[in-house]
Amino acid sequence: MHHFFQHSICGFHKDKHKSLEYYRGPHLIMKFFFDFISAFIGLVILSPIILISMVLIWLQDYCSPFYLGERIGKNGRLFKMIKFRSMIKNADKNGVDSTAAKDPRITIIGHFLRRSKFDEIPQLFNILVGEMSLVGPRPNVKRETDLYSAEEKHLLDLRPGITDIASIVFADEGDILKDQEDPDIAYNQLIRPWKSRFGLFYIEHQNFFLDLKILFLTILCIISRDKALEKVASLLTQLNAPEDLIEMSLRKKPLKPTPPPGLDCIVTSRQLHP
Repeated sequence: MHHFFQHSICGFHKDKHKSLEYYRGPHLIMKFFFDFISAFIGLVILSPIILISMVLIWLQDYCSPFYLGERIGKNGRLFKMIKFRSMIKNADKNGVDSTAAKDPRITIIGHFLRRSKFDEIPQLFNILVGEMSLVGPRPNVKRETDLYSAEEKHLLDLRPGITDIASIVFADEGDILKDQEDPDIAYNQLIRPWKSRFGLFYIEHQNFFLDLKILFLTILCIISRDKALEKVASLLTQLNAPEDLIEMSLRKKPLKPTPPPGLDCIVTSRQLHP
């Protein structure tokens, strides 16, 4: 059976929706093998950084250098996402899922790992076992995916990725949330609506060459975020993205509370919506 995305405030048009059967075809096979080979080569090349990071993290408190966070993957399956531990031990026990830049739980080494994105390197292991992809909507915790609208649930149609368009546009997520009284609510009001829209837009337009462009822009973002944002806006323009999505990709205007795609109201609580 063919499934189509519903028309929504995301600006998608029903006649442009692709059948999900497309993503089970040659593109998906190519994507899988490219992910696997790239992850294997990446782990080999980055092994010195991995070893040094492991030692430095372990020396700060003699605890495991890895953080295994429960995330929701393709088709709603739970998996353990591997990251270098950038916070104190048991930091996730306080129930706060969104992390601000000034979060006292982040260690000294953790700040460097987050700024350099080195904390994401271990997710290459998740790719090797087929739980993640290089490019795709970022995985989220169950408390967040439970809040997804029917439209946002399409973000779970693909394997989650290490990077995507939203990862570049909101590379400063920690800074956005640093002065917020409730980082989780602020995330749902300021970031989630656009993050979901970028993810849904990617799903609609994904192909192998788009993945390569996003990977290039992710690397460029580490070197020069301003240039990366300009390139993202140019890419979205070429793909005929909605004007407000292109404008948001430049990140020149202040973020304002916005309803997530598929919902009519701004999120004010993390309780399940009816």
